[in-house]
Amino acid sequence: MPPVSYAQSLVALADPTRRAVYERLRRRPHTVGELARLTRISQPGVSQHLGVLRRAKLVADRREGTRRYYSARQDGLADLRRYVETLWDDVLTAYAADDPHPPGRTPRGIRS
Repeated sequence: MPPVSYAQSLVALADPTRRAVYERLRRRPHTVGELARLTRISQPGVSQHLGVLRRAKLVADRREGTRRYYSARQDGLADLRRYVETLWDDVLTAYAADDPHPPGRTPRGIRS
């Protein structure tokens, strides 16, 4: 079972609406009202999506007077990236194991 850190990021970003909200927040901070208007989703709906993104460490918020601004965080993506890199390392290792001519060895009959 994958650790919660990147599993939550995978689940959060699997939803196209949350991905769209996250992409907007990568550009600049927004309030819930702005996100609701831009995505044409109700404010409670946006708040629910932001909650999922926050638990996945993909979104942070800051208070400014009576408003709360949400912005993208890198923590959740860093966890997800580390996980994906382990998958890639496994693929490269398997590929190298199947390589009949790994670096440093020349095939028979070919002179260097």
